[in-house]
Parts: sequence; C-alpha cells; structure tokens
Amino acid sequence: MELHDVWFVLIAVLWTGYFFLEGFDFGVGVLTKALARDRRERRVLINTIGPVWDGNEVWLLTAGGATFAAFPDWYATLFSGFYLPLLLILVCLIVRGVAFEYRAKRPEEAWQTNWERAIFWTSLLPAFLWGVAFANIVRGVAINADKEYTGGVLDLLGPYALLGGLTTLALFTFHGAVFTALKTVGDIRIRARALAVRLGLATAVLAVAFLGWTQLDRGGAATLVTLAVAAAALLAAVRAIAAGREGWSFTLSGVTIVAAVATLFLALYPNVMPSTLDPAWSLTVTNASSTPYTLTIMTWLAALATPLVLLYQGWTYWVFRKRIGTQHIADTADAAADTADAAADADTAADAHQEPTRT
Repeated sequence: MELHDVWFVLIAVLWTGYFFLEGFDFGVGVLTKALARDRRERRVLINTIGPVWDGNEVWLLTAGGATFAAFPDWYATLFSGFYLPLLLILVCLIVRGVAFEYRAKRPEEAWQTNWERAIFWTSLLPAFLWGVAFANIVRGVAINADKEYTGGVLDLLGPYALLGGLTTLALFTFHGAVFTALKTVGDIRIRARALAVRLGLATAVLAVAFLGWTQLDRGGAATLVTLAVAAAALLAAVRAIAAGREGWSFTLSGVTIVAAVATLFLALYPNVMPSTLDPAWSLTVTNASSTPYTLTIMTWLAALATPLVLLYQGWTYWVFRKRIGTQHIADTADAAADTADAAADADTAADAHQEPTRT
C-alpha cells in the first residue's frame, strides 16, 4: 500500500471519528426543541455535551488539515466548488460555539431563548449539510480537465444529495437521543428512549434507501458488507434502546455511523472526487496527492500526535461520565451564578450525582 492510500484511509478514519462524536452532540442540539419541554430540560441536554462538544470538533479540524496537506488538489477543488455550503457550516459552528458560551451569561429569558434557538438551528443545518456534501463527493460533480468545479450551488442539491442530508440528520438525531438516554436520569431519560425508538425506525428507512442507492450506483462487494453491517447495527441499536440498554444502543449506533462512513469511502476509492463530465478528469488518490516526502513527514507526525489526542479526549469523557437530571439544575433566578457555562454546570452535576450506566 502506497502512502497516498494510507492517507486516504486515515482521512476516512478522521471523518468517521468526527461524525461519531460530533454526530451525537448535533443530535442533542436538535433535541433541545424536539425533546425538551422547558428551559430546565434544555439545560440538562446542553449540559450533557457541555464538556465535550468543543473537543469533538478537533476531529473536523484535523480532517480538514490532513486533506489540505495530503491531497491539496482535492482540498482546493472541494472547498472552492462547495464554497457556499461549507461556509454555511463554518458559520453555524462559530455561532454554535458562541451560543454554548454566552447562553447563561445573562438571566433574561429573551437572551437565553435566542441562544437556545441558535443551538438548535446550528446543530440541525450542519447535520443536514454534511450529508449533502458527502453524497456529492461520492457520486461525483462537474470537474473539468483543470481540476476545477464548473457547476453551481443548485447542482449540489440533487435527489441523491438531499437524501444523504436527510439520512445524516436523522442518524445524528437518533445518535443524540440514545446519548441523552445514556447521560440523563428521570423522566427525560424515559422520553429520550421512546423518541429514540421512533427516530431509529425512521432513520433505518432513510439509511437503507441512501446506502442502497450508493451500492447500486458505485458499490461493490466490500460496500455490500459494510452496508449490511450498518443496517444490522442500526436495527440492533433500536432494539437495545427499546429494552432500556442505553450503553449497548449507543455502541451500536456508533457502529452504524462507522459502517455507513466506510461504505461511502469504499464506494469513493480510488477516487477522491469523481468527475461527472469525464471519468479521466476525476481526482484520485494518485493525481491529487502530495509528494511522497510530504506524506512521509505527515505520517511520522501523525504517529506521534494521534495517541496524545486520543488519551486526552478519552480522559475527558471519563471525567464527565456521570448522569445528570433536572434535579441538578439550579433555579432560573440562580442560573447566571450557578451556570457560568455549560461545562461548569455539567461538572457540578457530575460531582452531585452518580448512577451506573446500564449496558
């Protein structure tokens, strides 16, 4: 295996990690409207991801940086051709981070309500747009002989791409509902389980349709295996959450995401961005990659840095592993003092209560 093949696999792993981790916190953001009944419950949901949401975005930054360094032509064509949707995702991620930090800085109801709405929309839109983007990458776009995208924004909104967006939105929301059931206690936990079952069944329909379309269009033997794994894991996750086994369900929903992303990257390889104008103009792992010397240096750096990233992120999840509920949330009058930010609120809840996670 050549180094450019290795880096294609590594980039696939980085995107898989991003969708696995950021997927559930996008889902929790969507559930602040779909599940929470009042501000106290919204604070519970936000506090479940308060200590980890920013760490999850490290995977996106690393995936983007790795693509830029390992496959500069892929990066240039992708970010110029998909400029508007990627810019919208970036704006959403910026506003979302500000919303998490500023929501509890003032006690006024209008102030907090507006930031909570921002969290909802800036979670929903990226969850949808990432699916649209990757569907277009896999199926191919109009790339000319100069490796430039010649289409427009509306060309990125075909039926396959829109189905991809709906699939990732549904899958991430289901993943977030399972995570909510795993991280909470009381009535909100029970309702999260029930909602997760309904979301899981709807997600199964969308995922089978999208991945099945991918299989028919660009699939092979390997993608057929990963598609089957994704479908089986998703159905098993729904069954597990219906039985109240949140730990198993979260693991299985994670396996679904891993298998689904693997299906997309396997269907894409050896291309990194197929051309719908002429297959000879497609960007591949060979013609879009950096020099072997650059890839060699990157490989050594990745081997040194990756274990450190995994260790500190794993430590974060271990420290904030405890469940929280509405009983850990201060009254609204005390919110400004008691919840300077979501991470501090989650830390207080973690020290106040422990309930073993059922697996």
